Amino acid sequence: MNHTFTLPNSGHNFDAKASKLGMWLFLYTELLLFGGLFLVYMVYRFLNQEAFLEASYELNVWMGTVNTIILLTSSLTIAMSITALQKGDKKLSVILLWLTIAAALAFLVIKYFEWSAKFEHGLFPGMEHYDALPVGERLYFYLYFFMTGLHALHVIVGAVFILVVVKKINNGSVNQKRYSLLENSGLYWHLVDLVWIYLFPLFYLIH
Repeated sequence: MNHTFTLPNSGHNFDAKASKLGMWLFLYTELLLFGGLFLVYMVYRFLNQEAFLEASYELNVWMGTVNTIILLTSSLTIAMSITALQKGDKKLSVILLWLTIAAALAFLVIKYFEWSAKFEHGLFPGMEHYDALPVGERLYFYLYFFMTGLHALHVIVGAVFILVVVKKINNGSVNQKRYSLLENSGLYWHLVDLVWIYLFPLFYLIH
């Protein structure tokens, strides 16, 4: 007589591990991208120290500080959401994810007003006032808009990712036993937070 033995949830465990490995590899490429940009920034800052310092006075440190607090808080809420789902509290997990999405929206709204002020002052690349600035200051604002803009894009992608997870929790496909997608969204969001932690002092706290 032939007997077949199977390990319960072995397929799911393999899929979860493969999914997490894929996410870590993706995050690694993202770190390489931003790491390269940070390196470019440091080279140009070393070559244009006075110009970068002068240009940094145009940024609103308070807005940057508030956004830093918002992102740090959002990393806490998504981490708590993972814990809540692991404990079987679906409702609390979803509430915490919505708080994370709200934090993402608040971050983007503040960034919108901050960018708008720069547009009004003609500091966006290609504007007349921008073109009249010294080369070092132009480099500073070019890097500022490019790097914070790229980060804002990642915030949007992260918020959409979390929205997808909320939908899947509500329909039961992500649950107490199958929560790898939620963990992956948390990993991505922590990357978004980590990148901002570097962007904030590099651009806002030069002085």
